[in-house]
Amino acid sequence: MKEINVTGQKRTDLGKKASKTLRKEGLVPCNLYGQAMADGKPVAMSFACPMTELRKIVYTPHIYVINLIIDGEPHTAIMKELQFHPVTDALLHVDFLEVNDQKPITIGIPVKLVGLAQGVRDGGRMNLSIRKINVTAPYQQIPEHLDIDVTALKIGKSIKVGELSFEGLELATGKDVIVCSIKMTRAAMSAAAAAE
Repeated sequence: MKEINVTGQKRTDLGKKASKTLRKEGLVPCNLYGQAMADGKPVAMSFACPMTELRKIVYTPHIYVINLIIDGEPHTAIMKELQFHPVTDALLHVDFLEVNDQKPITIGIPVKLVGLAQGVRDGGRMNLSIRKINVTAPYQQIPEHLDIDVTALKIGKSIKVGELSFEGLELATGKDVIVCSIKMTRAAMSAAAAAE
């Protein structure tokens, strides 16, 4: 996984009013959930990040390990959850999850189809059903994308998550979820009819 540095500063004023003021200043309220626990629930560290820094990790198809520097203190984290404004699509809030070497994490990894499928050569159309597959592994073992070889895939056939396996990764997405399939097109149908 790629690494990226993001800096932020702790916030003491919490609540809607304080968050609104931060957003006006071009900052985004964030939480970092770490190893610290209270009453069996994870405790969040509240901080704010400039939108200019978050743009690099939010508006991208890539996944990153984020080196968060909050008031000079380093934390290794991944992005857990994003909240956008329902109308303007502006970024309202980001939750980060602190990661370490020992504890495996579950994260969605982009799917990359490799090869030209037999079904596409025969006139069918490739249909990618899911863009990401959830995997569980220590964060150092997580790749930037999952390569899926589709060369042998024929028209009317599909690849399900249960048929895939990647070394060192445990797949957390359901086994019956279809990753990609090849649909018959009108051109392929008329070619088949002509051949008959």
